[in-house]
Amino acid sequence: MRLDGKTALITGGNSGIGLATAKIFAAEGAKVAITGRNRETLAKAKNEIGGDVLAITADVTDTPSIEAAAAAAAAKFGKLDVLVANAGIGGSTPLGATTREDFDRIIETNLTGVFFTVQAALPYLADGASVILLGSVHAQLGMPGWGAYAATKGALQALGKVLASELAPRRIRVNLVSPGATRTPIWGPAENIAFVEKRIAGSTPLVRISEPEEVAKAALYYASDDAANVTATELMVDGGATGAPAGAPAFNAKAA
Repeated sequence: MRLDGKTALITGGNSGIGLATAKIFAAEGAKVAITGRNRETLAKAKNEIGGDVLAITADVTDTPSIEAAAAAAAAKFGKLDVLVANAGIGGSTPLGATTREDFDRIIETNLTGVFFTVQAALPYLADGASVILLGSVHAQLGMPGWGAYAATKGALQALGKVLASELAPRRIRVNLVSPGATRTPIWGPAENIAFVEKRIAGSTPLVRISEPEEVAKAALYYASDDAANVTATELMVDGGATGAPAGAPAFNAKAA
């Protein structure tokens, strides 16, 4: 198994991509700790993952709680080999119709929260550990109305490189997994997901959205020894939306 003997802390591991990552890590032999704000979804996720999983109620915007979570995971497992800073929120912030409170909430969760999550875990990270940040295609797409969200994900690209440099003396690797649209509960009811998939598929070369397990497998690569000499990189899981947009059906239809 690719993570046999390793331990991992995954923020936001109670739903969506975080939960899929926790399941795959556990299946690959890792001991896993997950965090989340909702006790009920945490308990459900713990049951779904199975095995010796530690579920911790914590909010990445509350620095003492995420520090306590990292300490609890280390107390249970002895060390941390993998940190997945997955917890984040979406939300549109259109220019001319956004409050300071709404803008700051996204920045605080998706950027400030990530930085202090890594800082909280740092004392417990083993030399040679892997830190994985969750980016997004929004850092590159220039999607109207998503200024704050896109800004946080662009900032994570820069932050990841800085952290990779700072942590290099300890051989701690820092990389980004950046998904495109993914089938997760963030979209709400099934009919919403169907609408999103139909709209986005037309602008995606592989003509579909991602499954959470596909994003999780990208994180698995970075977490494993297969990526032992890989740091300061970004792996896109977006069906080619950012790398080869001209291959999308919408582009071809216009060209025709």
